[in-house]
Amino acid sequence: MRTLIVAPDSLAEAVMTQPLAALLRGQDPSGRIDVLADPSVAPVFEAMAEIAEVFTSGHAFGPVQPWGKFQLARRLDRHRHDRVYVLPGSKRAALVPWLAGIPIRIGLHSGTRWGLINQPHCTVHASGAERRTDALGRPAVERFAHLAFDASHPLPGQVPNPVLVRHAVRESAARARAGLPADARLLALCVGAEDGPSRRWPARHWASLITIAAGEWPDLRPVLLGTAGDRAFATEVAALCGGTALNLCGQQALGDAVALVAQADAVVAHDCGLMHVAAAYSRPMVAVFGPTDPRFAPPRSPRAKVEWLHEACSPCNDPVCRFAHGRCTSGVRPESVFASLLAAARFPTRDIR
Repeated sequence: MRTLIVAPDSLAEAVMTQPLAALLRGQDPSGRIDVLADPSVAPVFEAMAEIAEVFTSGHAFGPVQPWGKFQLARRLDRHRHDRVYVLPGSKRAALVPWLAGIPIRIGLHSGTRWGLINQPHCTVHASGAERRTDALGRPAVERFAHLAFDASHPLPGQVPNPVLVRHAVRESAARARAGLPADARLLALCVGAEDGPSRRWPARHWASLITIAAGEWPDLRPVLLGTAGDRAFATEVAALCGGTALNLCGQQALGDAVALVAQADAVVAHDCGLMHVAAAYSRPMVAVFGPTDPRFAPPRSPRAKVEWLHEACSPCNDPVCRFAHGRCTSGVRPESVFASLLAAARFPTRDIR
């Protein structure tokens, strides 16, 4: 059977798609699984062993552009997929598979998509910062994985953790573009906070962590990763630690950031997409949580540690602290984060496959 997955356009949920692909591969070992993804998350699907081909197009997810969607549908029609799993909840995401004539169209049910989805699975009640959980309080990784089974039955057992496959050539190329020596050991610091400043650990804490790590692990090169919007914050962090950290925020494509995280000896991250990437690569890591709840969307890896104070006002999911103190993040101490990182780094890392 030829299967298409219409992927979410957020980095975190893209990673959470992998267990669904693994379950579908287990049910049909000789089948083919392709993905239609926004270009911004395509590198994640290129690192999934189960995916045969990644089709990239912004037309499937962006504003209604009839000609672009028709062209994309014709392109997909040539591949004759038997079924499609539409993971985003929007009508736009379901339109292209319908235009492509894919006969079985499975997705999380939404009344506005009647006819576009002919095998609705369940109802999603989600918005804003809570978009990764449904009415049952399930994280996206479980919600997506459930699509591989009958909707009237509970999930048969625990959902496997997401797993991404390392690629030596891509990792070497990412190092070269970043100006890093081939033998450099990396401490990846994912300082991005795409959902609001309340998730951001203070710059002084990042700088303190870098200083502590330099004393214990002098051969690790700290690298700051994030988007162009995080560059000013990362510049402040680099200045506070005396310029010992390499600021790559906004200087790389996502594929390079993913490749650097994949080969890092240790990772520290906010609750962000790269946190889930690091977990899927089984890197030793610590995730710093504040206003969000790690019980719903934690880094799913036995090598991941979570630092969360669980203040009385947390989780609130607010992008900006309503009380203007931000204690849920600023109260997490660098010494505690480094102690957790030491514990996470005690186990052997996964080699390149």
